[in-house]
Amino acid sequence: MYPLLTASAYASPQETRVIRHRFRTSVVCATLLAFGLGTLQGVASASAPPDTARASGTVAAIEDGAARSLAATLSDSAWRTRVREAALTSDEVGLGDLVGKDPSQAAKGFGSVVADADRELAEAKGLGTKAGPLLQLRLADESMREALRAGAEPLVAAAPADDGATTVTAYDSAGRAHALDAHRLPERPVYVVGVDAERAVTAGMAVLREELARNSLSTAGPVDSASAASDGFWTSRITSVRLSDDEEPWVKGDAEIFSLVTGFGQDGKVRVDPVDMPYLDEDGRTYYPNQILVNWSYYKYNLADVVMMEEDGSTNYRSLAKALADALLTIIDMGAYVPLVNAVLDAMPDDWWTDDPDYVDSWYTLARSSAGSFRGARGNGTMALEPYWVSAF
Repeated sequence: MYPLLTASAYASPQETRVIRHRFRTSVVCATLLAFGLGTLQGVASASAPPDTARASGTVAAIEDGAARSLAATLSDSAWRTRVREAALTSDEVGLGDLVGKDPSQAAKGFGSVVADADRELAEAKGLGTKAGPLLQLRLADESMREALRAGAEPLVAAAPADDGATTVTAYDSAGRAHALDAHRLPERPVYVVGVDAERAVTAGMAVLREELARNSLSTAGPVDSASAASDGFWTSRITSVRLSDDEEPWVKGDAEIFSLVTGFGQDGKVRVDPVDMPYLDEDGRTYYPNQILVNWSYYKYNLADVVMMEEDGSTNYRSLAKALADALLTIIDMGAYVPLVNAVLDAMPDDWWTDDPDYVDSWYTLARSSAGSFRGARGNGTMALEPYWVSAF
């Protein structure tokens, strides 16, 4: 259990937030003990193994702390039943809604942890105050439903930040940490606590557009809402898209994909248009979205590049926008098209290339006339495109 701390007058704002979070966690643990929901020794032993320890304030650390706290509350049988019913009823359960509807002391104590985690997650991901509740729970795999219904005691885990991790740390209601094989589905049910990626991407696209527009790299609003010629405009439409199977750990949920379309705007400056792809959940499956990818009325040349990214939980959208602005605003239109994929990739923070699989694939110099199937430069994705005229009438 975290030690009881007080904020120093010399603490930075970030340090003060960490101190307050630890204080609230201590209060919650004390509440759980008072209602017979655990032992002091059990809570103390809940720390993750050294090789999975994470820096405080990161998305992974916030998720891990929430998972540990939730596990401790599950020693309350009534609350445990409520959580089980919710997990069996819905594929994804918002933890804020769940604790708000339960009158138990366990739920009330855990509610303060959830509220703190939601605020910290929004800050860590650069989403501001408009993102809404982000923390959610899901059952790790459909095959675990039968055992959960039969009354098996679940473990609680957060997805590891590193897709190459060989173990997943999960907690039981006594506060003990269990190291699970990341690539072998456990027989015991596991709740996974993490970010609502769909909500995060939706909020993140708004942040990206706002920040890119502020830096003259885009216009505010969706990619397909630009003013165009009075009779309409040409676009490139995705008729099908498929990503390769990358054998992610069982603890990872569905992917949340978005793309950055880049080119030179009508003013000759580099522009970036984020495109949300919420349907693209699973690798190894072909989707047929008929989604507009490029609005050519935005661009000076009939060429553009596409970089496909994945929301993996740790993505900070405000930092991404700043990095793109810093890298792309220095590129000058020399009167001929220059591919921008490398500049976009070079703009990504170093830690995006160590553990987190944010970069999915890229497509260089797609033309307005491009038609047919196009495999990404990384070989991880394939898109079929067709020119599509959007009429103004």
